[in-house]
Amino acid sequence: MMHTYEINIQLERLLSFVKDAETGQRGYIITKNSRFLAPYLFSRDKVNRSFIKLKKLVDDNPKQQQNLKNLFDLIIQRYTYLEGSLKYSNEKTYDKRKLDNCMFGGRIVMENIRFQIDEMNDVEKDILQKRQKIYQSEISLTPIFSIILFLVALSFILLSYRQISNDIDRLKVFNKKLLISSKLMAESEIIGAFSTWQWDMETDNIVYSDNQYRLLGHAPNSFVPEKDTFLKYVHPEDKQAFSTLMQGIIENKQLPLIYYKVIRKNNEIRYFKSIGKLLIDEQGSKIMLGITFDITEEHFQNIAIYERNKELEKSNKELASFNHVASHDLQEPLRKIQTFISRISDDDMNSLSENGKGYILKIGASAKRMRILIDDLLLFSRTNTTKKEFLKMNLNDLLEKAKLELSEIIQEKNAVILSDKLPKLKVIPYQIEQLFINLINNSIKYSKPNVSPEISISCEKIASKEFPDLLEQSIKKYYKITFTDNGMGFDPQFKETIFVLFQRLHSKTDEYPGTGIGLAICKKIVENHKGHIIADSTPNKGSVFTIFLPE
Repeated sequence: MMHTYEINIQLERLLSFVKDAETGQRGYIITKNSRFLAPYLFSRDKVNRSFIKLKKLVDDNPKQQQNLKNLFDLIIQRYTYLEGSLKYSNEKTYDKRKLDNCMFGGRIVMENIRFQIDEMNDVEKDILQKRQKIYQSEISLTPIFSIILFLVALSFILLSYRQISNDIDRLKVFNKKLLISSKLMAESEIIGAFSTWQWDMETDNIVYSDNQYRLLGHAPNSFVPEKDTFLKYVHPEDKQAFSTLMQGIIENKQLPLIYYKVIRKNNEIRYFKSIGKLLIDEQGSKIMLGITFDITEEHFQNIAIYERNKELEKSNKELASFNHVASHDLQEPLRKIQTFISRISDDDMNSLSENGKGYILKIGASAKRMRILIDDLLLFSRTNTTKKEFLKMNLNDLLEKAKLELSEIIQEKNAVILSDKLPKLKVIPYQIEQLFINLINNSIKYSKPNVSPEISISCEKIASKEFPDLLEQSIKKYYKITFTDNGMGFDPQFKETIFVLFQRLHSKTDEYPGTGIGLAICKKIVENHKGHIIADSTPNKGSVFTIFLPE
């Protein structure tokens, strides 16, 4: 009703402003007194302000918007005729015919304005009637709505009561779980030999867990926890440092990891470590939360480990001394034996008996085998003791160096080596080269009689999850490098023992020379690269050695 009323008022004002302009103009034409023009001159601003208000009022009604546009166009036409009437009624520009046309045209436009205003009023009346019908309909439904609202409210009350009842049940369950959790925490502190404490930095109030008292040799809650109270249990050797640290907590609001000794109530010395973290709650209170551990057993274990490490260092020095002996003192008499044997001329050999000749040959073979054994032992030792410097290397280049090292035996046996393209990896170059030398040499050494050795080297990238029981799962990708030969092979039951130091599957050293160290060196090299090596074989068909190196 108010909306319709406001539109009607503005339309009446709009019509009134136009009428005032028309009346003022007529008075001026009749009297030639400019005072009559005042309503005409001020009417434009009033018409514009009224039009702006009407435009806002009909903003939600497209039909009324169009009617208002038409009305505004008519009002503009009326003011055009009013301007013409003033112009042609002036003495200087007087034109009776044009003046009559303006007066007559203005009257027709004025009638159209009234008609347009009436049409807009009729539209508003129709809207008002429709709204009144809707209002009456809503009024009639009010009791129903009230009943529905009451029922809905009652339903919500019942649901709320049920929810509150369920929340109370859950709260009981949570309280029970919290009680169990608190007991478990208390038991955990006893089992783990640690305690917790809280220090309110503003109120200087300290709260201990029960086990904090026990760690100091007291029953729970047997004294009031304070800074000075705890300080008297700290060992005299650590008291000054601990006191300084406590002052630092107050100033810096933090507690770094600290190790110290305490003297229990029964005068027993225990070793502690403590750490804390500052928390600020929603009210801005600063609370230091801390944990204290009894590390007495760990302390004595560390002492034992330290002593053990000293023994290991001593053992390593002895091992280094052994390496020195092996590389110098043992090889020197061995070289002399080989030198003296080489100086025995053919005439000297002929003067010996057959048994003597056999003994000389056996001495030479044994000396040669002894030299190979010493060299292999030194090589195995070097894989453990030398500096492990990893470099980005092309494995194809290292393979070519290995083949060049073995070129003499490769030509002698007419061996054929076929290889896929190998990757670039961060490796210890000389160790990977030695790995390739040992594997290729092993395949050639145990080739079938009168059969040219054929060695195939394949390479592919794999995911560690493909071999979950074999590879380290924290490393996602590996390169799988496989050496396959057509040699005499071995019994698969020995596929793990062949990597054991000094383990040989063949006792005939004259037919299959070796020390049982080569494959042990291979395993050690692969382990140095955080990889894995496995072997498999079928007797008289060949062997397969597979290396897994991290990407």
